[in-house]
Amino acid sequence: MIRFIKDKIKGFVFSLIKPPVKHIYNSYAQAGEDVIMKFLFDGRTIYTPSYLEIGVYLPDQHNNTYLFYQKGSRGVCVEADETLIPMIKKIRSEDKIINVGVGVSELKEADFYIFNEHALNTFNKEEAQYREMQGTYKIEEVKKVQLKNINSIISENFPSYPQILSLDIEGLDLLVLKTLNFKEYPIPVICVETCTYSENHIKPKDTAIQDFMLTQGYFVYADTYINTIFVNAEWFYSSN
Repeated sequence: MIRFIKDKIKGFVFSLIKPPVKHIYNSYAQAGEDVIMKFLFDGRTIYTPSYLEIGVYLPDQHNNTYLFYQKGSRGVCVEADETLIPMIKKIRSEDKIINVGVGVSELKEADFYIFNEHALNTFNKEEAQYREMQGTYKIEEVKKVQLKNINSIISENFPSYPQILSLDIEGLDLLVLKTLNFKEYPIPVICVETCTYSENHIKPKDTAIQDFMLTQGYFVYADTYINTIFVNAEWFYSSN
């Protein structure tokens, strides 16, 4: 009886005052990382943040930036596997698509290890051999791919720097982060894969990435075990 009365009162109140609208978004990321970042930016009244996605693979599945693309954001997608570029361009036609690998040295090109499951492709020879030894997936081809430094990618494609960096490049994430000029490009939000490869659900965490990001003025905003979302503390606590 009490619950019935409460429901009647609630119905009467909401007939006069509309209830608040709940913003519910479909997630296209592996574990809801895009929705978490959307919540963060909405709180700063930034509704269409720009992004740089390095290691796209599928442009609309298991993808950290597709939700933002759907909501009107635009950015740059970097993918080393040339066979994926036509699909990415078709689905993300208003993004800039760059077919290069991201270098961590002065080399202009490097061996790219291509698996029969393209999500596992990597420039890291040791990582490629380790993944092949797991037993299920095999290296189909090794080919030379052009490399470009992350700082060059940012300077050539953004007026200042992206508001989101999504990084998933199979074993080289930390090395790329260490080449990023954080003083020149203090990207507000960085989402990076922080678990190591495994063919089952037991994927050890790579704590070295978190340790490094803490030294660069970032803190852990959220962790989905697969990915960690780091936020620039100065940006987060600023009044703007």
